[in-house]
Amino acid sequence: MPTRVSVAADLERELLTAEDFLEWLDPGRFADLIDGEIFVHSAVSIRHADLLNLLDGILRGYIDRHGLGFLYRESVAVRLSSRNVFLPDLAFYRADRRPGIRDNHVEGAPDLVVEALSPRTADRDVGPKFAEYEQHGVEEYWILDPATLAHRFYRRQGELLVEYAAGAERIESRVVTGFFVRREWLDPDNLPSISASLALLPARAD
Repeated sequence: MPTRVSVAADLERELLTAEDFLEWLDPGRFADLIDGEIFVHSAVSIRHADLLNLLDGILRGYIDRHGLGFLYRESVAVRLSSRNVFLPDLAFYRADRRPGIRDNHVEGAPDLVVEALSPRTADRDVGPKFAEYEQHGVEEYWILDPATLAHRFYRRQGELLVEYAAGAERIESRVVTGFFVRREWLDPDNLPSISASLALLPARAD
């Protein structure tokens, strides 16, 4: 049952629980629940889609090759708390997180989240969603900007997500063992092939 709160005598807001939201979130609906409020995803640019398709393909191929865990695209809901449920662009869970995978969502913060920015959602990805991911234990958070190429990469240091690999040409993941991307791969105007990129990654995930 949604909770009604008043911010003024003539203005009410309705706050949903995670359970309300997951019941509402039929297949084909794309939205986040942020602090009890629904924010619907809008259509993305081709640059955004192409960049995500590349990273999805490379990361998925590498994870599958080494049996490292589970990678989900934005159609899978991630329940962080009683009023926060997100649909990340990419969410990786290590293999031992299998018990948290439910029929219609995954319980708990991913080990790695990748979000590609869009004009209408960027403020949420770098604001309240960043804070929630940080609070709930995400180990790495990659924020890609298809428009400006100002990609930023964060990893956990104690209780905080701290930027790393600023300006580096090679960005390594501590969560997906042995995985890396080169910054030049992340330009939507000059995307490499998935197979060629995979061929450059380690044959063993040591």
